[in-house]
Amino acid sequence: MRLSDQFVIHDTGAEQIMVPVGSATFSGMVRSNRTAAFIVDCLREDTTEAAIIRKLLEKYDVSEERAGADVRAIVEKLRGIGAIVE
Repeated sequence: MRLSDQFVIHDTGAEQIMVPVGSATFSGMVRSNRTAAFIVDCLREDTTEAAIIRKLLEKYDVSEERAGADVRAIVEKLRGIGAIVE
């Protein structure tokens, strides 16, 4: 899975903003905190949920359960707006 090219990402320094372009069906803006932004950045390349969880565990002091729950929740939301290509 990876992030759809129908979305543009902008990092402001304090947060990450993702907006749809082209023929995306979602119309709005996604504002991400640091954890969500990390996950979105992982999705810039083809990856899996398991790989993203491993990267989160390497970068942050977090339990595997918490990392897995965060990844699944964010990926589910991104799928819901059509931001992920399988």
